[in-house]
Amino acid sequence: MRSLGFVAHAFPSARSFLHSEQLTETSCLVSDVQMPNMSGIQLQEVLHARGLRIPTIFVTAYPDNKVRAQAFARGAVCFLNKPFDGETLSRCIDVALKNNGGDRD
Repeated sequence: MRSLGFVAHAFPSARSFLHSEQLTETSCLVSDVQMPNMSGIQLQEVLHARGLRIPTIFVTAYPDNKVRAQAFARGAVCFLNKPFDGETLSRCIDVALKNNGGDRD
């Protein structure tokens, strides 16, 4: 992410992101679907419940059409199966940022 010119922050869990100062500063969220304690889909639901519409890119090593459909129904920008290349992620980030006002930070 940094090599593409973005400011990136990593979090050990969805809950730590939800309690971080970056929560309201985030222009694009890249989240794994399967995480301990709270899935990426559950994180997306919490964000929506709080009125936060952060463009979200999901990544997963366990592709599932039902989960993919849930993610897109809730506004996911991309749903990438691992492994994926940097160019694909970069294209998804560009789409996410264009849909969110165009900031690259």
